[in-house]
Amino acid sequence: MPTINPERLLGDLYALRKIGNYKTGVHRPTLSPDDVKARQWLAGRMTDTGLAPTIDGIGNVFGKCAASGRKILAGSHIESQNHAGWLDGALGVLFALEASRAISEDKALKNAGVDVIAFCDEEGHFGSYLGSRSFIGDVTEDEIDKAKDRTHGRPMRAALAEADYAGRPRLQFEPGRYAGFFEAHIEQGATLEQSKLKIGVVTAIVGLWDYRIKVVGQQNHAGTTTMKQRRDAGMTMIRLMSAFDQHMKKNTTPRTVWTCGKMEFDPGAPSIIPGEARANFQFRDTDAAFLEKTESELLAMAKQADQEGPCQVSVEVVRQSSPALMDESFQQALDEAGEKHAPNLWTRMPSGAGHDAQHLARVMPSAMMFVPSIGGISHHWTENTSDEDIALGSQVFTDAIARVLAR
Repeated sequence: MPTINPERLLGDLYALRKIGNYKTGVHRPTLSPDDVKARQWLAGRMTDTGLAPTIDGIGNVFGKCAASGRKILAGSHIESQNHAGWLDGALGVLFALEASRAISEDKALKNAGVDVIAFCDEEGHFGSYLGSRSFIGDVTEDEIDKAKDRTHGRPMRAALAEADYAGRPRLQFEPGRYAGFFEAHIEQGATLEQSKLKIGVVTAIVGLWDYRIKVVGQQNHAGTTTMKQRRDAGMTMIRLMSAFDQHMKKNTTPRTVWTCGKMEFDPGAPSIIPGEARANFQFRDTDAAFLEKTESELLAMAKQADQEGPCQVSVEVVRQSSPALMDESFQQALDEAGEKHAPNLWTRMPSGAGHDAQHLARVMPSAMMFVPSIGGISHHWTENTSDEDIALGSQVFTDAIARVLAR
C-alpha cells in the first residue's frame, strides 16, 4: 500500500494556514482576496504534484491526473467560516492531494490515480453547497445570479468577476471516470476524542432542514398597553419556539438535533412591545422520513398559532438537504485501513454536519472519514488537531483509497 509523506503533508497544511491567518486560525471567506489567493496556491501545488489544474467559473479548483486506469475523486473545500479554524475542509483537500501523490509514487498502482478537487463555498457564504452542486449539474445560472454574500450582500457575480473567474465554464464530473468519491474532515465534535479513538468512518450524513419564522403583531407602548390588548410578536415567538422545543424532545431519533440559532425583535427596545419577530429554526437527522414527518408537524403547529392569534405567523423554507448514506464497500475499505494503522481505535459514526460528500453521493459511490477535533471545537479560531492525528488520518485515508483502486 502507498505510504504518505507526513512532512510534505504538514508543510502544505501549514503553508495554507498562513493565507488569511487569524490568531491561531484563518479568516478566508468565499471569494475574499485571501480565498482567491489560496485557490491560486492550491492550483500551483497541483501542478507540482503532476496534476493538471483548472479553476472554473464558480471557483472550484480541480486537479486532473493523467492515470489511464481506475480513478477516485477526492477533496473537500478550502474557504473558511469568518474568523474560524485552519483545518476544517482544508484538511480534506490536502489529504486528497497527498493521497494523489502517494498513489502516483506507488509502482503497484501505476495505472490508477486520484483527481483532487476543492469545492467552492461549502461554508455557504453565498448559497448552499454551490461548488459541489455545480459539479454534479445541480446549480442554474439563475441561482448564481441571485446569490449574495450573507455578510456584506455582495453579489456572487461581482465576486467571481473580481477573482477573474467570470466567463469561465463551470466544470461537471465526467460520467464513468470515477470509481467514487472520498472526503476527509475534522470531526467537528468530541465523540472521537472522548472515546480515545483516532478514526471515524462515516455511515451517513444528516439532512439539514432550516426555516425562517416570522411573527407580525402590533408595536405599542410597554407601559400603557394592557396585557389583554397586546399583540406581542416577541412573546408569541418565544412561546412558539418553546413549543417546537418541547415537541422535538418528545419526538426524536438518537441522531436528531435542533437549534434556534437566531431570534430578532423589532424595534428591539426595552419599553416597546415588539411589532415583529423573526427567528431561524433548524433540525437535522439521517432519516429522511423523520425529517418529512417533523416538518409537517412543526408547520401544523405554526398554522395553529397563526389561526389562534393574536399575531400572524408565517414560515419560510430556507434550505432542505437530503440525508446521504455512504457507500458500504467504501466504508469497509476505511474499516480495513483503520484497523491496519490504528487497531481498535476506529469506529463507524454518522456525521452531524453537512458536507460536499452528501451531494457527490447522489451521482457516485461516496465515503467520508473523520479525524479527532481537540476539545470538539470547530468553526472557531481555536480549532485544532494534533500533527500525529493528522498524519495517521492521512495514511488511513490514502490506504482506503488504494484498496478501492486495487480492486
